[in-house]
Amino acid sequence: MVATVVLLVAFGIAQDTPKQTATGTVPAGGGEVTFTIDKDDPKNPTGERFTGERFEKALNITLNSVVFRSSGQDLTTTGTYVEMTSRLTEPVLLGLAVLAVRNRVKR
Repeated sequence: MVATVVLLVAFGIAQDTPKQTATGTVPAGGGEVTFTIDKDDPKNPTGERFTGERFEKALNITLNSVVFRSSGQDLTTTGTYVEMTSRLTEPVLLGLAVLAVRNRVKR
């Protein structure tokens, strides 16, 4: 879990939350207006990566991924893969740790 938090803080959390933009066209004679709503891809930060705010967000995402819930955060491509990998590996590792403790206590 610590490795996941560090990877998300370093590479996974977007610099800013991507904003939705709406573009439209109005016909010359009036009529219907058509809007296209688009969202930019999350970008990696260019400045400081290791801040308290990013750490808190990464910790929240990691804890959510342990219990198989989607965080709902806008992550970079790397962050998405880190979250998917942690969803698979962290519960397995936690289960193995519980079995190891159980085996030690049994003896």
